[in-house]
Amino acid sequence: MTRPQDSRAQSPNTSSTSSETANRPAGRTSPTATILLSCPEQPGVVARLAGFLSGHGGNITHSDNHTDFAAKLFLTRIEWQLDGFDLARDEIPLAFAPIAAELGADWSLAYSDIVPRVALFVSKQEHCLLDLLWRHRAGELHAEIPLVVSNHDALRGEVEREGIQFVHLPVTRESKSEVEAQELALLREHRIDLVVLAKYMQVLSDDFIDRGPRVLNIHHSFLPAFVGAKPYHQAYDRGVKIIGATAHYVTPELDAGPIIEQDVARVSHRDGISDLIRKGKDLERVVLARAVRLHLMNRVLVYGNKTVVFG
Repeated sequence: MTRPQDSRAQSPNTSSTSSETANRPAGRTSPTATILLSCPEQPGVVARLAGFLSGHGGNITHSDNHTDFAAKLFLTRIEWQLDGFDLARDEIPLAFAPIAAELGADWSLAYSDIVPRVALFVSKQEHCLLDLLWRHRAGELHAEIPLVVSNHDALRGEVEREGIQFVHLPVTRESKSEVEAQELALLREHRIDLVVLAKYMQVLSDDFIDRGPRVLNIHHSFLPAFVGAKPYHQAYDRGVKIIGATAHYVTPELDAGPIIEQDVARVSHRDGISDLIRKGKDLERVVLARAVRLHLMNRVLVYGNKTVVFG
């Protein structure tokens, strides 16, 4: 059986190699399977994995490997075509489990024709939400978005125009646990695989994080700098020369989860707080969209409190 991929630590001294054995030609419609795997560094891992797939008729289309020498970990993403593969989908985990056990691997499987279901959580700020809705309508995101949840009613019209259910759940200190229970029930009802916090200005409880699906957040600073509230004000007070945005997975520690994507923009002494906020919003939109797309493409492997993002 597959196991979680975020249980091992990493340190910063790393080395990477990557290879792409084939680009799928336009028009090829075979669904693919993708395995994300991490295991202790050891000889012959690539050969074992490739041998398993080729032994069952698998045609590998993409392979990307990374070795963290300091943590003594090997990490990989392998994608292969299912047409011609002689194992049924429900047989793959059982057939692969003995190899994974021998390698001491944490791993997961995903399939290209199974479309993830995403819920967006938002407060009043609209820029990240509207950007994701536009990208979804344009076909840039391999996902269904059946649900938007907000603690304010301001963006209902924007969401319902897209044919998406909008649920308004006001949050107070007294009602927070009850509201989170309602949110979790909605996520189960809609079979949500990923929650994206598109400027949802509420701190999720440890219980919500433990019981719900994976949560991805956009933070309006270049983490680990300026965590918490009003990072642009903090940056202005420090006289920074760059500002940034960070997309990360949510963990119980505030703004400290594994980082998926970041970007920065230059600022100067001539920029006031409103300028920093304006420039920062552009970064937030782009960084969040990149991170969501990478997650949906199964290109992010979490280990320890870090990620490998495969190209």
